[in-house]
Amino acid sequence: MATADAKDIRRLKNALPFWLSLGMIPLAVLGAVQGGWTVILLPVYGWVMVSILDAITGLEEGNPDPLIPETDLFWYRLITLIWFPIQFVTVFGLIWWVTHTDHLSLVETLVLMFGAGVISGTVGIVYAHELLHQKNRVERWLGDLLLGMVLYSHFRSEHLLVHHRHVGTPRDPVTARYNEGFHRYFYRVLRDCPPSAWRAEAQMLARRGLPVWHRRNPFWRYAALQGGCLILAAGLGGWAGVGLFAFQAFVAVWQLELTNYIEHYGLTRRHLGEGKYEHVLPRHSWNAAHKASNWLLINLQRHSDHHYKPDRRFPLLQTYSEEEAPQLPFGYPAMTTLAMIPPLWRRVMNPRVRAWRRKYYPDIEDWQPYNRGTNPLPRHV
Repeated sequence: MATADAKDIRRLKNALPFWLSLGMIPLAVLGAVQGGWTVILLPVYGWVMVSILDAITGLEEGNPDPLIPETDLFWYRLITLIWFPIQFVTVFGLIWWVTHTDHLSLVETLVLMFGAGVISGTVGIVYAHELLHQKNRVERWLGDLLLGMVLYSHFRSEHLLVHHRHVGTPRDPVTARYNEGFHRYFYRVLRDCPPSAWRAEAQMLARRGLPVWHRRNPFWRYAALQGGCLILAAGLGGWAGVGLFAFQAFVAVWQLELTNYIEHYGLTRRHLGEGKYEHVLPRHSWNAAHKASNWLLINLQRHSDHHYKPDRRFPLLQTYSEEEAPQLPFGYPAMTTLAMIPPLWRRVMNPRVRAWRRKYYPDIEDWQPYNRGTNPLPRHV
């Protein structure tokens, strides 16, 4: 595969495609001011246009040099660093606007705030995910602020302490099981992830000899950030502002969990006996090499490499061949649309999961414990 060197990657023109997210902001303003049909442009931009661009631009199967220094990635990192103030002004500006003007109908207002959820979910949570994996304290705080804006702060604990350790095992709530429809999965994740995140943090504190209510428990920070956002929404728009803020947060979380659903659907790690599981390998994540959706999602679709090197900056994530890791037929935006229609999703994806099983685990005859998530929990907690 072709390799990009440091001289190429540091150029602004090479980073600009990853700034595709900024195109959503003028569409939000247009919808707020004009109303009418313009309020649908945000979801159209995030899903339809990007999927069309995927078809036009094709695949990007080249890999950058993973040893390129961080100093050469300034233009890539910058979009993730400036996104929080952009999203903050956009979401809370929309809440103030729609509660202080009367030219938008209720339906137009709800569609507009649905679009705000597309911004904070498709972009904000993806950027938060990138930031939370970094060692820089400012970046981690920006990630926390973005998660606070969607009332889903526990995602940080769940993702870092549970998902990355236990992906593909029954201990990971967000590994979607074979034949599990998205709507059932979504309910299960909303039910199981918060207590799972709480237990993980409680165990971390216990290992340090600290009680669960100690100030170092990040759930205090999560509550403060989320509560601050709700208070601000109330100050800007009263109870209507709180409702609209909660609505955009729900839309954002729905998109996050759609993405989680497709990233590992049906891909399980082999149980070795006595609660032991094989190491995470590239084969345990679905990948997509589609250019445009990787621009919008800052290479989230190079998901196998993210699990291999979780703190690797998004411009340096590596893609894998079909021989090394399973590939999706379309980019994430198109695949999330399929996921909303379980019969269609199963028609497309179940044969791929069965082929994956034949390829990597031809000796496993009984897949029921994997399908039902009834294998023993991993011993490492």
